Amino acid sequence: MRVLMLGWEFPPHISGGLGTACHGMTKGLDEIGVDVCFVLPTAVPADTTSHVTLRGPNNLPVGSSTPAAPPAATAATTEQVVSREFEHVELRRVEAMLQAYGTPESYDEAVRKILREQHTIPGLAEGEVVTEGAGGSEGAGGSAPTTGEKVDVNVDTANSSRGLFIAGGGVHYKGDLMSQVYRYARLAVEVARTEKFDVIHAHDWMTYPAGAAVAAASGKPLIVHVHSTEFDRSGTNVNQQVYDIERMGMHCAGRVVCVSHLTLKICTSRYGVPEDKCTVVYNAVELPENDMEMVPIRQTEKIVLFLGRVTMQKGPEYFLRAAKKVIGKFTNVRFVIAGSGDMMTQCIREVADLKLGRYVTFTGFLRGKDVDKIFSMADLYVMPSVSEPFGIAPLEALSHNVPVIISKQSGVSEVLTHVLKVDFWDIDEMANKILAVLRHAPLQRTLRQHGSIELRKFAWRDSAVKLKEVYDMASRA
Repeated sequence: MRVLMLGWEFPPHISGGLGTACHGMTKGLDEIGVDVCFVLPTAVPADTTSHVTLRGPNNLPVGSSTPAAPPAATAATTEQVVSREFEHVELRRVEAMLQAYGTPESYDEAVRKILREQHTIPGLAEGEVVTEGAGGSEGAGGSAPTTGEKVDVNVDTANSSRGLFIAGGGVHYKGDLMSQVYRYARLAVEVARTEKFDVIHAHDWMTYPAGAAVAAASGKPLIVHVHSTEFDRSGTNVNQQVYDIERMGMHCAGRVVCVSHLTLKICTSRYGVPEDKCTVVYNAVELPENDMEMVPIRQTEKIVLFLGRVTMQKGPEYFLRAAKKVIGKFTNVRFVIAGSGDMMTQCIREVADLKLGRYVTFTGFLRGKDVDKIFSMADLYVMPSVSEPFGIAPLEALSHNVPVIISKQSGVSEVLTHVLKVDFWDIDEMANKILAVLRHAPLQRTLRQHGSIELRKFAWRDSAVKLKEVYDMASRA
């Protein structure tokens, strides 16, 4: 069986749990012999070093006999990624400006950030700029700005007929997130025309239009994978456009994969998806290499870790308010917030208001070995999520032998027993549990031991077997 998989991101360049989950899923599918062609909407730097080796027209190995890409694929500006680790998985990317966990609002800011950081793009001489196509775009009757041309920048994301041209990059972006979602859908169809596959597997809302378009063009069954919903990300203040895309994707699909029963209930109650159309497939975790050394911030300090996106969904403010209560009774502790997000400024202000500056450290976004290092330093991991469809980070913490406190409002709480659980809003109980773990070594030791044993039931190969069953059901329908 061959799967055309559509996703936002893939390690090592990730923004959150989706990239980690996609890596684990593809690795599990690879182990059971399922072929996967993974289509990414982002370019990956050519100097990437990881389990994958990037190959494109500009960096084929010397003496390679790899044929040129077919005309349709060339038009779609795709490139093939050849994996060192995976026998049955290949990555392809198309040029669309999609960012994982993006929103229409955050997209606008991302465009402005590109423009602000224009002088840092490699290949631009001093004084050269990244400019918006103020005079019209190529293909729209105008001419794109040239490298070094000085023009005023006025990002107009409401007018999708205008575009953003990144000088020197040769990439032409439409001016709003929804345009990029549908651009990715169009290019995914172009990729599909050059590929043979049996099913389509689309991850989360930005890829649902692409999945629906490929399914319509190919006649192949569509599976959508719900890692989170607009209700998880935004509470009741949902973006109607995003909700409509999510609902369309779930109803177009032959099968809907949910990361937890919590997510399944949202899909059935909020989106009207029949329950018998849904299958729960839990995420898993890869055990780390045991070669990390303990490098504490201060040898005597206890480290309490928050690792995740610093957004409303993840509840970082509850973590900080619980920290304030802990400090009132136990001062030999450091609270570490590892991650980035739209609540970072608010959290820094909250630290100042609560007078926690001495006790809180912000690391920014971490990836790869830095994640392993921060887990190796931690005495306790806390996930106070307001609404967490699943939550891979607690499994990663357990895999690093770190005790865990999780919110009851998370999918992973359905399957973990040997962790401490608390309502995200109950900062008194959260603080009490943090203090109990930090003060009582037998409790910490018990949580470590039993958590390590419990982790053995989570394997990406098992998740892949369940996914294969979903593929088979969709193919037979």
